[in-house]
Amino acid sequence: MKRTFGGTPVTIEGEEVKVGEMAPEFKAINNDLSVYDSKEDRGKIVVYSVIPSVDTPVCNIQTRTFNEKVGELGDGVKVVTISVDLPFAQQRYCAAAGIDNIATVSDYNGHDFGRKYGFLMKENMLLARGIIIVDKDGKITYTEYVPESGDAVDFDKAFEEIKKLA
Repeated sequence: MKRTFGGTPVTIEGEEVKVGEMAPEFKAINNDLSVYDSKEDRGKIVVYSVIPSVDTPVCNIQTRTFNEKVGELGDGVKVVTISVDLPFAQQRYCAAAGIDNIATVSDYNGHDFGRKYGFLMKENMLLARGIIIVDKDGKITYTEYVPESGDAVDFDKAFEEIKKLA
């Protein structure tokens, strides 16, 4: 799939993951600078909400929407928003925006998630926009790779898939 950022084509590092595959394990950085290890979320339905930066309007909408709706998804669902924003910026954003129902993690240090899931844009080292849903057994059940990073994800399709699993 061709992807763009601001209308300009970008090169994606890594391969897109596919429905039915086991979700690759990865590490990122929590807002308190501790290590986030994806394998710790096994046994839960995990939604990876992937954004370029919390400081942009579309990313703000995506993050706020998941934060608001997560309560409707059930106790066994965890939403993890991933960007390459520094943990300090994510923490500041979450405090200012009242984001307290979802986790935010940073992929800035090594880009482990971006490369393993096919989201890292080589030209600007940001993550492209999308959603990955992983079931309790660690299998990918839904993917959305948005062709233009400035466009919104399809919330209806994502929530439909989550409700099937929850």
